[in-house]
Amino acid sequence: MASRYGAKARQKVARAMRERKRGTLKSGSGKTVKSRKQAIAIGLSEARKEGGKAPPPRNRKSSSRKKSSSPRRKSSR
Repeated sequence: MASRYGAKARQKVARAMRERKRGTLKSGSGKTVKSRKQAIAIGLSEARKEGGKAPPPRNRKSSSRKKSSSPRRKSSR
């Protein structure tokens, strides 16, 4: 079974994690990153921009809002 992440992605995530641990990793808005998950996301994003092997990011809208299987019906009163 092939790995989902390539060497470039591993390197970028490792660098982001080291920077987070030192307190020097910044997000896009300039704030210091404290979250481990956010550091991983930054590393994967940088790897994708440089053409590294990493799966595409998840769609935020579809994961936050769950669609119902049947359409809603209007109640007749």
